Amino acid sequence: MRIGRLADATDVSTKTLRFYEAEGLLPEPARSPAGYRDYSEEAADRVLFIRRAQAAGLTLTQIGQILAIRDDGRPPCDHVSHLVEQRLEEVCERLAQLERTRTELLALRDRLTDLDPADCGDDDICAAISAPPRRVARRP
Repeated sequence: MRIGRLADATDVSTKTLRFYEAEGLLPEPARSPAGYRDYSEEAADRVLFIRRAQAAGLTLTQIGQILAIRDDGRPPCDHVSHLVEQRLEEVCERLAQLERTRTELLALRDRLTDLDPADCGDDDICAAISAPPRRVARRP
């Protein structure tokens, strides 16, 4: 199948397909007598796998590792398990960071609610941000 048909079948752009090919994620296809890329049906499965792996949060480098293991004729399950655990740790840390940011923003919102702009000194850039944080009850 030509690149446009593969792009339609996998809901990615032809530019993305060329990128996957350049990065080694998608094997270089055969060429038609006219020089057009001629992808196999398996190429669509591979592109869909790449997209699902990206949706799960894996990087293209990690996806390339998985594909290389499979292309060597070995099951990549242990490697995928390791990558998933690693990614889950990263996501949990990011969620903790976001929760800390949320707490800081809630406190800042409360300081802004209580702030009278007339009380701001000429030396303050923003008194609400410059003020030390205080413990506040969490709001939804």
